[in-house]
Amino acid sequence: MRSLLSTLAVIFFSPAIFAAAPIQHWQTAQGSQVYYVHTEGLPMVDIQVVFDAGSVREANQWGVASLTADLLESGAGQWQANEIAERFERVGAIFSSASSIDTASVSLRTLTDKPLFESAIDTMRVLISQPRFDDADFLREKNRSLAGLKQQQESPAEMASLAFYEALYGSHPYGHPSSGTLATVTALKVNDVRAFYKSHYVAANAMVVIVGDLTTQQAEQTATTLVKDLPIGTAQPPVPEVTLPTQAQRKHIEFPSTQTHVLVGIPGTYRNDPDYFDLYVGNHILGGGGLVSKLFDEVREKRGLAYSASSAFIPMLKPGPFIANLQTRNDQTTQALQVMHDTLTDYINNGPTDAELQAAKKNIIGGFAMRFDTNKELANYVAMIGFYHLPLDYLDNFQQKIAQVTVASITRAFKQHVPVNQLQTITVGKSAK
Repeated sequence: MRSLLSTLAVIFFSPAIFAAAPIQHWQTAQGSQVYYVHTEGLPMVDIQVVFDAGSVREANQWGVASLTADLLESGAGQWQANEIAERFERVGAIFSSASSIDTASVSLRTLTDKPLFESAIDTMRVLISQPRFDDADFLREKNRSLAGLKQQQESPAEMASLAFYEALYGSHPYGHPSSGTLATVTALKVNDVRAFYKSHYVAANAMVVIVGDLTTQQAEQTATTLVKDLPIGTAQPPVPEVTLPTQAQRKHIEFPSTQTHVLVGIPGTYRNDPDYFDLYVGNHILGGGGLVSKLFDEVREKRGLAYSASSAFIPMLKPGPFIANLQTRNDQTTQALQVMHDTLTDYINNGPTDAELQAAKKNIIGGFAMRFDTNKELANYVAMIGFYHLPLDYLDNFQQKIAQVTVASITRAFKQHVPVNQLQTITVGKSAK
């Protein structure tokens, strides 16, 4: 039973508790999970088909997940890339594909007018079930990926990010770059992409998200149509557990830049973590609240050591990184690092003040509804809820969960999830003389 204090906190911080549209959930005959939200007001629908086919599933073929997702729009069925683009353009639809560490997905925004809608859905169906993966298309996308990887070597920010994930995760699948490396992408063949698609883009490994002005019956028919041509296949095995670093380490990468990029962190939290809301609110105070956060105040406002300083938790299927970061002049790196370390240590040991907590709650709860005020944004949240197996009433209870966070719960959660003596530090820049 919710305490009176929590109830009063919710009322105080939100004049009207926001209620998200209910999420309906079912499974198709092929075994795909479906999440549907009915919205009214616009004759439009946003659809995502999400596959458990991110870079975490690549084994040693780093970059193959990204290439596979990128090539879906290059040709399918009897259509070339330009014909696919024309089919979507004729009906006013927008299509895209993407991949991340945990997932790969295809997205469609289309009008619900029947002829336009059916044409867009049919094109999407063919794209995910009959990709061509022609040699010429593969070579073009591969060369584009290689060009991007070469550009990364000229970016201190990219170099810092790659070294940071390697420091946190080592040989775990989260530790390698989702775009691959020059060596691994160079070694990829078109048959590698075909094999990855065949084993991962299957109905049992798929989730359909539908948000828009469709009836439940229309949503059921749409989901069935989209996955009906996919082989049933099998779901992917569990992702390996993450092992935390045993001790703090610092790695410097020399780079001829005027600024040094600094990243400090550790594997932090996962989507279904019971401590997620404590860490979320706590980080808003520490470094996620922009101009009013502690890191910004200590590093920028009080000492002028960087243009900005921030922190974030990136929850994934397994513990994603906690990252504190800044950029500073090369000759100020040591001082900026010390200030960041002292701020983190003090916050982890002592937590926030009650005034800081109340201000953070008010800010988070007050802006909550604006996070998904479009169908597309809501679809992204529903996809997150579905893929990470969060409760269907997650959005409805979000504000209440925020209101229940306390100074004590934040302090406990940070001590458990962000141990100072195990933080990894990456710096990329020119060493000061």
